[in-house]
Amino acid sequence: MASADVSYLVFDVESVADGDLVAKIRYPGDGLNAKQAIERYRAELLEKYQSEFIPYTFQIPISIAIMKVDKDLRLMDIVTLDEPSYRPEVITKQFWQGWEHYQRPSFVSFNGRTFDIPLLELAAFRYGISVPNWFNIFDKSWEQRRGRYNQRSHIDLQDMLTNFGASRFNGGLNLVANLLGKPGKMGIAGHMVQDLYLEGQVQQINDYCRCDVLDTYFVFLRFSVLLGRLSLDEEIDRVAYAKQWLKDRSSEEPAYQEYLESWTDWHSPFQD
Repeated sequence: MASADVSYLVFDVESVADGDLVAKIRYPGDGLNAKQAIERYRAELLEKYQSEFIPYTFQIPISIAIMKVDKDLRLMDIVTLDEPSYRPEVITKQFWQGWEHYQRPSFVSFNGRTFDIPLLELAAFRYGISVPNWFNIFDKSWEQRRGRYNQRSHIDLQDMLTNFGASRFNGGLNLVANLLGKPGKMGIAGHMVQDLYLEGQVQQINDYCRCDVLDTYFVFLRFSVLLGRLSLDEEIDRVAYAKQWLKDRSSEEPAYQEYLESWTDWHSPFQD
């Protein structure tokens, strides 16, 4: 496909804690190994916040799934980066280089402005990767791609649905995907990724990431109806096209077959 044909990159990131960094920063001198440091930090977080999720500043990306979407919001392709090695430094480099290669299309995410993008910015910092066209901090304020309200560079659907954080979106991507009849979470949730990674279930994590990207895409389509960029009939057409695209590839990608098995078609209340 020509790079100019890609207008949007719908993406999702899965990450795990860097246990050596946790041990060094949180527990210097305690003699903890990486696994012990992670276990201790998770226990402390669970006790204090009722959540054991370690902050992104201590994490590294281990899976990124990206859907390429054209200007008419039609699915073009889905890839997972650095497959099958899934090396954090290569994943990070491919993410930012891919954005440049496709001529800086708009990112689309669900909560990516709060988590995914900051994680990948910090990963670029960690690995010494230059991203000058993303960090265009010397341009006019409204042209800076990292600006929270710059929807040309990054459409964070959670930001849109909460009026930029004015309200809370309880239920997350799982809820809004289910409103559209899409599978949402299918046995795996984000808090399980750390343990799956320690068990060596990297492919399972990447399958989960692919399915989250699909959910995000279908939410993006409905949000485009909300904005008046697509008619409802056009959205239905894009959804049908994507469903057939998944069917055509389901024998090669078991994750797509699982996704289709949990799929229910959305029916408009305005149609007989």
